[in-house]
Amino acid sequence: MWVSLALLLLGALAAVVTPRLMARAEWPEREPVVALWVWQCVVAAVLLSFALAMTISAAAAWQAVRGHVFAPAPHAVVEAYALAGHGSWSAVMAVLLALGGVWTAAMLAREIHRAQLRRKQRRTELLVRAPLMPGEEPGSGRLVVLEGERPDAWWLPGSAPQLVITTAALGRLKGRQLDAVLAHEQGHAQARHDWLLNCSEALASGFPQVPVFAAFRNEMHRLVELAADDVASRRFGRLTIALALVELNEDRGVFGPSSAADAELPLRVNRLLAPAGRLTAARRLRLTAAAALVPVVPLLVAFVPGLSALK
Repeated sequence: MWVSLALLLLGALAAVVTPRLMARAEWPEREPVVALWVWQCVVAAVLLSFALAMTISAAAAWQAVRGHVFAPAPHAVVEAYALAGHGSWSAVMAVLLALGGVWTAAMLAREIHRAQLRRKQRRTELLVRAPLMPGEEPGSGRLVVLEGERPDAWWLPGSAPQLVITTAALGRLKGRQLDAVLAHEQGHAQARHDWLLNCSEALASGFPQVPVFAAFRNEMHRLVELAADDVASRRFGRLTIALALVELNEDRGVFGPSSAADAELPLRVNRLLAPAGRLTAARRLRLTAAAALVPVVPLLVAFVPGLSALK
């Protein structure tokens, strides 16, 4: 029983402490790709802690489950987990955690379904505004130009991803700025940022009171844009992508005194124009390795009692 409680405490501690630590850190803005990795590892550790706690609690509550979980294990290993004597509490804990797991899967399925519907709707609208020419196959072109007075560009994910750009944007973007925008959107597609956004949205909407999931969603939206900006800036320069962002958004009032509509855009432009130095390769490697070890902690908590009993 104590192993289940330790896993629950570990998951809860990570869920509460991580958003505060990441909010105080300055390096995520300098290394958004590393920050994305850290967030994914922490969320995976939280989910793994709860999943392992559910499994051990179920094993303590029901003999049938215990037989499957500890089937090949010696008797000393089973005794090390002290499963006897906590059947009622373990059953309640296992059921609650199982319901949480089912709810998580349902939220993820709902978010994927909503994303598919949004994608289908946007593709339908795209076909209406830019109908196929005779003999042209749907999705055959990776670049679609739409007639429009508003400068805009976006990547439409899917099995046949496409970059959509308006004629107003083509008129605004000068020289290599268009190439920088294309590189930015391709950075989203190559890193499959849409999946990260869907997963973070599912967790945050399913468990709005859990701090780590709300922060995970907010940070994913911010960090994927910073990561895509860096992809474009490495190829075409920071000034080029910064000017492209200004050209695409200056008519929307986001650079004015009241830019609540998209407050991140001015920050992104300032970051590109006055960049902080990147972390050293050694520190990036240490952060990446440390994050990869975070999901290992609940595994150690779960398996150390059994391994110790084998000595």
